[in-house]
Amino acid sequence: MSAAHDLVAGLAGALSPVAGDLATAAAIVLFTMGVRLLLLPLSVAQARGERSRRRLLPKVRELQRKHAKDPRLLRRETLELYRAEGTPLAGCLPALAQLPFFTVMYRLFLSATVAGHQNLLLAHTLLAAPLGQNWIGVLGGGILSPAPLVFLGLFALLLAVAWVTSRRVPADAPMAGVLRLMPFGTVAVAAFVPLAAGLYLLVSTAWTAVERAVLHRRIVAPAA
Repeated sequence: MSAAHDLVAGLAGALSPVAGDLATAAAIVLFTMGVRLLLLPLSVAQARGERSRRRLLPKVRELQRKHAKDPRLLRRETLELYRAEGTPLAGCLPALAQLPFFTVMYRLFLSATVAGHQNLLLAHTLLAAPLGQNWIGVLGGGILSPAPLVFLGLFALLLAVAWVTSRRVPADAPMAGVLRLMPFGTVAVAAFVPLAAGLYLLVSTAWTAVERAVLHRRIVAPAA
């Protein structure tokens, strides 16, 4: 966590001449984008896997029909089919790989001290809202006071990104209904984590939406 503190603080210091009071928030945005760039190879593998799985869908359905009464054999035969076709099984790995970075951001803006020193990042704000506070913690002055309004703006942006993401879930995807609802969970999470972690969620989910649109067009979608 000390390394993350030094990185965010260093970025904020470098951005301060141009970003002013928004420097720390901008540093969190850059930190998140750096994480997503680091994980880009996993996302590419996931997109290629989606294309391959769509191409193999008729064979998978035939296996499902053939082994409907033997789920264990069905799983084994399906995995062997994917392996024989060289289908990457990245699955949810890009999302899971982000968890340590999100956890670091969450803890960084909750800890009063870092490496034995006062955590000065907790004094920084995004507009009127402290980056180390959550939505519940800023409601004392009323829901329409400046700090809660910043959170409401964050929730609105997260809802917009979740709506776009849910619209891109294919109708024939397994558990499509659940997959369409899952993106909206980020709004609930953002209400209970520090604003800094909520900002990480917003940037990361927006990145995912754009990334999937680009990779879907260039990798997943079959050539015309």
